[in-house]
Amino acid sequence: MNISTSRWAKSVALFVLVALVASCGLPRSGPNKREIFAGSVQKEGDAFIITVNDRVTRATAVEEALGFADSFLNASRLGSDTIRPGDVLSLRIYENVDDGLLSSEGVNFSTLDTVQVDGAGFIFVPYAGRIKAAGNTPEAIRRIITEKLEDQTPDPQVMVARAAGDGATVSITGAGGQGVFPIERATRTLSGVIAAAGGITVEPEVAKITVIRGAHSGTIWLEDLYRDPRLDIALRDGDRILIEADTRAFIALGATGSQNRVVFDSRVITALEAIARVGGLNANTADPTGVFVFRNEPEAIANQVLARNDLVGAQRMVYVLDLTQPNGVFLARDFVIRDGDTVYVTEAPFVQWNKTVSALTGTLGTAASLASTANSLAGN
Repeated sequence: MNISTSRWAKSVALFVLVALVASCGLPRSGPNKREIFAGSVQKEGDAFIITVNDRVTRATAVEEALGFADSFLNASRLGSDTIRPGDVLSLRIYENVDDGLLSSEGVNFSTLDTVQVDGAGFIFVPYAGRIKAAGNTPEAIRRIITEKLEDQTPDPQVMVARAAGDGATVSITGAGGQGVFPIERATRTLSGVIAAAGGITVEPEVAKITVIRGAHSGTIWLEDLYRDPRLDIALRDGDRILIEADTRAFIALGATGSQNRVVFDSRVITALEAIARVGGLNANTADPTGVFVFRNEPEAIANQVLARNDLVGAQRMVYVLDLTQPNGVFLARDFVIRDGDTVYVTEAPFVQWNKTVSALTGTLGTAASLASTANSLAGN
């Protein structure tokens, strides 16, 4: 065999060995760009692969819609002296005679300290009978009792006081002083009762407030409560208020500083911020041309992104960001990450090559070592 033939044979053998090593499944953080693109709809896959541009960033920049229904926003504030079922009233009745209907001898007044409004909204006053209290003010109840008694005792004088909040209450969960709180003058609105409960225990930037009223509910951001006075709604008896931190999160995988599930720490997170939150791109392995965002996109947005109107149901979308392009960083800064997204950064092509070469040199070194050992044993 001549020298050129020998070299050709060695080259072929080396190529075959490299191919074998590469095909044996070297460790890596996930699929490469070629494998991701192979799963596109255009190649009979099941995901639409979209290169991010300014139009795409605008179409996908959807923020979670929060707010209160008109029935919440238009409700009037309860008067602090409006009587409701369950309230306890204190009555004092003065009579202009020595021996009155209710008073004892030598005392010209009588006191009824704990007159509770029943479930139907009524109270009972001796000689005045059953009186509708719920929905009335103490002043209105005073007039009603006076009219009922004036035909039976001369010039009666009636005083009515309400034990505030015994009937109208709201409950709070998640605030610093969670519990049940009466609706009084200072706590007739959402912000007032939160302040009375001791504020909140979660970060204000990601705090959500849900008000549950019967079968209906509404949720807002805490920050918006203080930015928009209309959201400081009037409370109603039985309202339940839940204060909790935002539960949205995204997953970061691939050649990033760390691979983790990351909870949102602000209302809006962009792709650039998402990468920064996991330590940025791995300088030794990341391919800045291969930043992908995997998402199940709602029907309406998917049709808008693809300029179509025939898609039905949520669609699998893979958005591609190339940070090496002149405006790549700007696009990543404007592309909004949503709940449930997976941010994946591919490895640079040379990384897999280096792994192959490393495995190959390791294999050759091992083979040489084994051959040397075998020769030594044969010599013995």
